[in-house]
Amino acid sequence: MKTAIVIPARYGPRRLPGKPLLRQTGKYLIQHVYERACQAARASTVVVATDDPRIVAAVERFGGQVVLTRRDHPSGTDRVAEAARRLDADVVVNLQGDEPLVDPAALDLLPQLLERDPEADMATLAVPATSLEQWHDPNCVKVVCDAAGRALYFSRSPIPHVRDGQPDFAAEPPRFLIHLGLYAYRRPFLFSLAALPPEPLEQLEKLEQLRVLALGRRIHVGVVKGAAAGIDTYDDYERFVQEYRRQQRAHAA
Repeated sequence: MKTAIVIPARYGPRRLPGKPLLRQTGKYLIQHVYERACQAARASTVVVATDDPRIVAAVERFGGQVVLTRRDHPSGTDRVAEAARRLDADVVVNLQGDEPLVDPAALDLLPQLLERDPEADMATLAVPATSLEQWHDPNCVKVVCDAAGRALYFSRSPIPHVRDGQPDFAAEPPRFLIHLGLYAYRRPFLFSLAALPPEPLEQLEKLEQLRVLALGRRIHVGVVKGAAAGIDTYDDYERFVQEYRRQQRAHAA
């Protein structure tokens, strides 16, 4: 299946305004994400989708492909859907613009999951939970899957609930999973999803993927061993800059 990776990017996230254009490494943050996406073997197209001319100019400056979208999209999925209408692709991968260390192999896994499960409408990824602190953190979204690897439910609460004792995070296969915000959509399903209003469960948990489950559609979940941290705050960015410089020094040695 022909796969396109679309990277939605806004200039003004509240916690870190101008995040895509940070460039202490000598490269824009959005450029780091774009270059990682281009390393995915399955990607026939990589494009940034943004509503800001400053980001358009930056992407064009480093030679990337970019689409200027409307400003009034309520979510990144809607922005991705607008950009995808201009692309020739069977599968559209939604990669957030603040993931400069995303594993290209994880991006390749997403369309593979849809090939393996023809009845799945979309695919996403999860990692095993590792601590009670993470398990109880509402910012870490949990997912429970059926025996076929399809999502049963996503929640900010700890699921599944352990009535007796504590979760066994060392169990194999892992039973306690943390969802990663990477998605792959079959192209027609992406357009139909973006056209639908939010569902009550989605609004309660503030989790857009619950719209899919509430509609009775299928999400295949792939489990990977680990995931790189995204950039939410300036401290996150500083840690990324330090790691990037360390890697550059190691390559030069």
